[in-house]
Amino acid sequence: MRVPLSWLREYVDLPATETGRDVQAKLISAGLEVETVEQLGHDLKGPLVVGQVLTIEELEGFKKPIRFCTVDVGRANGTGEPQEIVCGARNFAVGDKVVVVLPGATLPGGFSIAARKTYGKVSHGMICSSDELGMGDDGSKGIIVLPPETEVGRDAIELLELVDEVLDIAVTANRGDCLSIRGVARETAIAYGLPLRDPALLDVPAPNAFGYPVKISEPLGCDRFTARTVSGLRPEARSPIWLQRRLQKVGMRPISLAVDVTNYVMMELGQPLHAYDRKLVQGTIGVRRAEEGEKIVTLDGVERKLHAEDLVITDERGPIGLAGVMGGADTEIADLPQALDSARAGGTPVDAEGATTDVVIEAAHFDAVSIARTARRHKLSSEASRRFERGVDPQAASAAAQRTVDLLVLLAGGTADAGVTEVIAPSAPHTITVPADHPDRVAGVTYGRETVVRRLQEIGCDVYGQDELIVTVPSWRPDLLEANDLAEEVIRLEGYENLPSTLPKPPSGRGLTHRQRLHRRVGRALAGAGYVEAPNYPFVSEQVFDQLGLDADDPARRVVRLVNPLSDEEPALRTSLLPGLLGALRRNDGRGSHDLALFETGLVFHPRAERPVAGHVPVDRRPTDEEIAALDAALPEQPRHVAVVLAGAREQAGWWGKGRPADWADAIEAARAVAREAGADLVVRKGQYGPWHPGRCAELVVVADGAEQVVGHAGELHPRVLKALGLPGRTCAMELDLDALERAGDDTPQAPGISTFPVATQDVALVVDKPVPHAEVEAALREGAGELLEAIRLFDVYENAEQLGDGKKSLAYALRFRAGDRTLTVDEASAARDAAVALAAERTGAVLRG
Repeated sequence: MRVPLSWLREYVDLPATETGRDVQAKLISAGLEVETVEQLGHDLKGPLVVGQVLTIEELEGFKKPIRFCTVDVGRANGTGEPQEIVCGARNFAVGDKVVVVLPGATLPGGFSIAARKTYGKVSHGMICSSDELGMGDDGSKGIIVLPPETEVGRDAIELLELVDEVLDIAVTANRGDCLSIRGVARETAIAYGLPLRDPALLDVPAPNAFGYPVKISEPLGCDRFTARTVSGLRPEARSPIWLQRRLQKVGMRPISLAVDVTNYVMMELGQPLHAYDRKLVQGTIGVRRAEEGEKIVTLDGVERKLHAEDLVITDERGPIGLAGVMGGADTEIADLPQALDSARAGGTPVDAEGATTDVVIEAAHFDAVSIARTARRHKLSSEASRRFERGVDPQAASAAAQRTVDLLVLLAGGTADAGVTEVIAPSAPHTITVPADHPDRVAGVTYGRETVVRRLQEIGCDVYGQDELIVTVPSWRPDLLEANDLAEEVIRLEGYENLPSTLPKPPSGRGLTHRQRLHRRVGRALAGAGYVEAPNYPFVSEQVFDQLGLDADDPARRVVRLVNPLSDEEPALRTSLLPGLLGALRRNDGRGSHDLALFETGLVFHPRAERPVAGHVPVDRRPTDEEIAALDAALPEQPRHVAVVLAGAREQAGWWGKGRPADWADAIEAARAVAREAGADLVVRKGQYGPWHPGRCAELVVVADGAEQVVGHAGELHPRVLKALGLPGRTCAMELDLDALERAGDDTPQAPGISTFPVATQDVALVVDKPVPHAEVEAALREGAGELLEAIRLFDVYENAEQLGDGKKSLAYALRFRAGDRTLTVDEASAARDAAVALAAERTGAVLRG
């Protein structure tokens, strides 16, 4: 909601020294989100004056039409002589009053004006459009043409109200009253402790039997409908400058007088209105639910097929408007002044007989939920629907209709018909009973009864009672439903910043759980290895499993589907972290970041074999342990996983060397880093699963309770997966079940053993078949070497068909032997090495090279 400070001052006598920034601070303290204060015209410098076009000469020989004009600006130029100006606009004629900026002035944006030669003429200034003056769109698509009665030479800065401050307020969903100048003025008056001149306090005639006939068939959707009629409007009447400028400042485009007046009153009072051309309305105006399949052409020119839940305004022909959202084209107000301007600029001749002279004004109150559903169903959000969705003051309808009638009579010379129609469904004001000290107990501050009563009365409540207060909520605050809402009002008006800050005192000996500490260690370890954390939403499309190449019976395809997903394209909860991480990698790669290493830790979701239905948990007491356990049993299983994805360079090239691309080994090393943090022994062996390349996939295994358990996979992704997901070549990935790793591990800190005896190193090079995994050879060597083996390291892989034979490779290992109680002899070290080689030969067919 944009609120001009000049408009706000009409209803609250703010001190003259108060700026928009001062008002912003006060309103923020009162709980309104004032995002910015726009300084209109702060860089505008005159002379900017009203001029009258005396002559127009069409200049020939240029690519676009150019006019050389002489303009009377009075004594504003110091000489009284006509001002010569070159202009390319076509929407004005001789005798029109226009806005002229003279040499020496500065327009918004720092654009300085000086006499200059252009198109063979010297232009002494410029005839201005609304965009050039920072006014916004006025619908003219050309320069500003002022009313004929405007005085030549008058200061246009003052006339057009170009200097102002506008507060931009982000109105929350529960404060529909602040989608109006009236509502913001009320909050401002409370914040400053000043009286409010309520613009809705008008003398409104009582309803009678002579008003326009209205029939409400759906009182639950429309509990109040006011109709007023104005006749004899001057067809040529235009919106005055002050009204157009106020609409532009709040972000609306002037259209025509009748429409501008209804928009003006809506912004002023917060009550949406609609004006119908009376001669186009046939018979009684009605409000009902649409019939399935009915159609209507709305004011935006779109034909819409109606739903049976849509609330519509009708006449005897059928729907003539979507209630609370947008009117229909069949009863649209004809804009004669705009048509006249179009004709003067060379458009279609005007038929003055079709101009609107009699209008029916509608001011109604509609059900918020119904309007919200209609607006979303038709993807048609309007200023009216925004207000009805958030709550409109039903008591303001008659005042808004009267205000509209008064302005039309004043500005268009119309006559207000004596008939007044009001159809009202009986209702009682909302009353809340609240202890007087309830705000004190909520805030932890002693306000006292007097302060509570005063603050509630300031927002418009009627308050009675002593220790137990009976509070009648004002009609403009439908969001006040219970005692806590009233407590919030007291607290925000007394100032959130005045609430004391009391830090909780946790009992000693408590901190992060074991699981939380592990998650943090894993995150730090991966970040230290160069990975960037990339959290993702836990929602997936089931089509992604096809893209990942999962088998039809893969357990990961069993998903938990959401009843009300955020997006219909992703209706399921994830069973793997890879879809989200690979999507993040694809987006970053597409934006020019090609060297990527991302990780995520998060929950995945697996449906239980039996799917119990969760019961309703009570809200008037603490649930019992059994009720909580039943609720937990209905939830899906939610293990925590950790995953990484890599693409591009793992080590950058530079003066130090060529660098290195990321490969499958980096993904496996990430898994080992996670296992080290969990204190688990990770077995890496050849595997094949889903998205990974069959020849470059490692199966990750741990031993828990004496049994092996596959906890994840790592390696390079399959080319088909890369193509399906649009990923860069050679992308690698790893995913582990972190909870399973935690159960298998022991992360109790172990102090390193330091021996005083020397190490004995033995190197062996074994020739094996190429398909034999290094992990199997290493496992055999480790077991065969026995307890004297301290460490083993693969330091070379060699392939040469001439020396080794076809299909062979050489794996060279460094074995470190040490005894804890003596210095090993050469024979002992050699015997351990030979035992290791013998077992490797037995299990893998390894042959000692050379």
